Amino acid sequence: MKTNYKNELIEQLRKTPIIEVACKKTGIGRATFYRWRNKDPKFAEETDLAIQEGSQLVNDMAESQLINAIKDGNLTGIIFWLKNHHRQYSPKLEVTTKNVDLPLTEDQKELIRKSLSMAFANDSSMREEVRDDRK
Repeated sequence: MKTNYKNELIEQLRKTPIIEVACKKTGIGRATFYRWRNKDPKFAEETDLAIQEGSQLVNDMAESQLINAIKDGNLTGIIFWLKNHHRQYSPKLEVTTKNVDLPLTEDQKELIRKSLSMAFANDSSMREEVRDDRK
């Protein structure tokens, strides 16, 4: 008996991938649904797959309706489609910056030298470069 309810619930999720709606249509409480999911890994996997399939079905229906709206000259539908399917119409963010190189203070230079000498304490060739940079 429980298996029939589970199978019916899975079928409902394939049609309408909303747990609340599927539970109401099958007469099963949401708490029961989640209890079954927690206790039955196979059921959890099947419901996840059914929700994915249902979501794809709804996406297909929505896209079909959008295409019909475009064919009917619905400007909102046209704009939505172009913004999401055509690079030229997609929203863009333009970033402009001014990168000004400011000279380092002597304190900043000294801090960099100390940091480099500590970072490369075991590398004698690097220590020589740091010393040569002071000149």
